[in-house]
Amino acid sequence: GRDAPRGDGAAQATSRRPGAPAQTPTETTARLRPIPAAPHAETAAGTDVPAPRAAVPPPGPAAPRTPDPALSWSTPYEARPRVSFGEPEGYDGLARPRPLGGRPRPQVVAAAVCLVLGVGLLTGAVTGSWLAGDSGDDGARSAYTEAGDLWHSVPVDQLFPPTVQGKGAGPGGADRTWTRVAVAPDGDCAGAFDRLLAKVLDPVGCARLLRATYTDATQSHVTTVGLLFTKADAAAMTSLAGRFEKEGLGRRDDLMPLPYQAKDTVAEGFGAPQRGSWTVSVLTDAPVVVYAVSGWADGRTVDEPEPAEEAIESGAASAPAQAGLGHEAKGLADRVERALRRHVGAPTEQPS
Repeated sequence: GRDAPRGDGAAQATSRRPGAPAQTPTETTARLRPIPAAPHAETAAGTDVPAPRAAVPPPGPAAPRTPDPALSWSTPYEARPRVSFGEPEGYDGLARPRPLGGRPRPQVVAAAVCLVLGVGLLTGAVTGSWLAGDSGDDGARSAYTEAGDLWHSVPVDQLFPPTVQGKGAGPGGADRTWTRVAVAPDGDCAGAFDRLLAKVLDPVGCARLLRATYTDATQSHVTTVGLLFTKADAAAMTSLAGRFEKEGLGRRDDLMPLPYQAKDTVAEGFGAPQRGSWTVSVLTDAPVVVYAVSGWADGRTVDEPEPAEEAIESGAASAPAQAGLGHEAKGLADRVERALRRHVGAPTEQPS
């Protein structure tokens, strides 16, 4: 080595490699300086740039293995090794599901899920119904039973209102107003019907009979309305209603209901000979037979009574039809039936 220049007041020798720049006197600390290659170093072929000399590791223990820089997260994406994965089973070269062994379509999956959920809900509902002891007919049976008890649970003024409005119930759509003049004591059916009608009604029994008599606004007509509460079940009531329909029992004048006469009223002379028109309706959703019979308030007799269904027809020329007795019986029976139904759940049969 060669002697380095001495600084002021400091004689210190430093050794440096040939070609290294000298340290200036003003520097007080050592700097790292680039060390040029030795003059005799080999150059890269065809260039003037010296080729780097291979470093020889000093003797001693083996140095730790340096990780491949290409595997570092800081290495640019282009320099990282590329990894490819195999195609999943069940797909073709275009990554489409194969016909066999492929995944089901989303629509099919959705339909299957809905089907499973629907079956589960229905099964749960049926199971809950069984556990609770319910069935689909319980509501209908409850309403039917409730209707059979109305004769003692509903006030008479609600079953037979003191005044009944019949909008459009008269001949030609005229309005009617009926006023109650008498209410019969509730009781059994003994003596309440002619013998033949009592025989027809016998299969359904008689639990209670309620009756009331009304007059129109002019007090020209009188009409008795009755509610026969039977002891029958729904099947027996349906059978009786079918018989009335098929055999036309409601049109036979030997099966007319009897009126309720009330002393000291306009209905005092309203007896069997004064009956001019009538209607009978056998309900199938309640153990009740609704009927009405009408006549003149002046006590005149009627030789040829006519059922209300015929007397209200357009062009009917009989005396009861011309007087509007059919409209009296039909209009009052319908409105009393509606009053009855208002006290029973949800009716399943429209008023006649």
